[in-house]
Amino acid sequence: MSAAEGPLVVGVDSSTQSTKALVVDAATGRVVATGQAPHTVSSGAGRESDPRQWWDALCEALRQCGEAAHEAAAVSVGGQQHGLVTLDERGEPVRPALLWNDVRSAPQARRLTEELGGAKFWAERTGSVPAASFTVTKWAWLAEHEPEAARATKAVRLPHDYLTERLTGQGTTDRGDASGTGWWASGTEAYDEEILAHVGLDPALLPRVVRPGEVAGTVRDSHDLPFSKGTLVAPGTGDNAAAALGLGLRPGMPVMSLGTSGTVYAVSRRRPADPSGTVAGFADARGDWLPLACTLNCTLAVDRVATLLGLDREAVEPGTAVTLLPFLDGERTPNLPNASGLLHGLRHDTTPGQLLQAAYDGAVHSLLGALDLVLDQDADPSAPLLLIGGGARGAAWQQTVRRLSGRPVQVPEAKELVALGAAAQAAGVLTGEDPAAVARRWNTAAGPVLDAVERDEETLARIAGVLSDAAPLLERPTDTH
Repeated sequence: MSAAEGPLVVGVDSSTQSTKALVVDAATGRVVATGQAPHTVSSGAGRESDPRQWWDALCEALRQCGEAAHEAAAVSVGGQQHGLVTLDERGEPVRPALLWNDVRSAPQARRLTEELGGAKFWAERTGSVPAASFTVTKWAWLAEHEPEAARATKAVRLPHDYLTERLTGQGTTDRGDASGTGWWASGTEAYDEEILAHVGLDPALLPRVVRPGEVAGTVRDSHDLPFSKGTLVAPGTGDNAAAALGLGLRPGMPVMSLGTSGTVYAVSRRRPADPSGTVAGFADARGDWLPLACTLNCTLAVDRVATLLGLDREAVEPGTAVTLLPFLDGERTPNLPNASGLLHGLRHDTTPGQLLQAAYDGAVHSLLGALDLVLDQDADPSAPLLLIGGGARGAAWQQTVRRLSGRPVQVPEAKELVALGAAAQAAGVLTGEDPAAVARRWNTAAGPVLDAVERDEETLARIAGVLSDAAPLLERPTDTH
């Protein structure tokens, strides 16, 4: 390993499918070592993972980083949002974590919205209207369906909280991840006692919310990680807030992330409150806000369609009048938790490649429909759309986003932006810098800009029409098991 110019920091991305670790030179942003290890997610009605797998994966990813990880002066964990981690008095999981894409709590989301003042109350109080992805609905589901597990729970954590606590021995979270629970009040930036009391959750079970720039703790002795005792541990945050840090976002810069889920978001100085529920009024990891809309079905859903058709994911063909709504896991945007995939307009001359293109169109349509709601009114409509995530380098994704958005598209060359954002946060607690400024100094958003093309209004209108006409069918529960 060549000598680093500054101290080394570690950024972690604990996502749905795997945990990645980057060792980064805090002075230059150069990645000096990487590691990655997978974890499993249950199939069937729920989406669950054993949190201990995340820890084992983190240990393995850091082992792969070698001596560089041991030299690190600070570490930060970015993690998948919303997941409900329930721990007993020994800090062991009571049951597997309920993940963000587990939609079994959709009835509880509807009930909580109705019982506590309606959508406007929730949007103004927490910034968001409860959806099946939110932690508060998962706790309500657990209390109803597994009351013994709820009673055995002595600590409630989010995925990034769990890993941070394993490092430091202290229960902490940050405002970015806390804002996705549904029990954190965005106006007061504190846990909402009325909501917690309504769902029967003792606030003493929740972690302390660490302020931006504050040190969450130091690495403790009793573990097998290749960190030195006393290594600083930054607050960490949720994956989208970490990616926003990793891009060094300034207010109004639009982002579309193409991963297992799809997201659109931008940093805003204004506290969001969308009573329609489309936009989640998240906090960012710095002190601003991160209005965000999320779809459950993105790259995995489109890849599944490609597999069913026996095609490579890039084997799209133009010229289709087919509409394919790839809502394979239910959907969050639009809010259709019981939906399944829907195909309309199939003809004798429809080709497999056209069907695949229709799946891309359906996935991107859902994201673009929310983008205008995410952006402030004074945002520049011609600013490049930053395209990130696993799908961002796919030509079919790039061209579909260009055609349906009518915007120029910029694809940052930096990979693993969640882990880079966590690393920038770790660097910030060392130097006192704003982590977004650290990322801008590292030039993480640099990458080719694809020129704007004429927006395909015809396809957008066709998909919107099918979605509207099919709404009663999409809202009907389907028994698939």
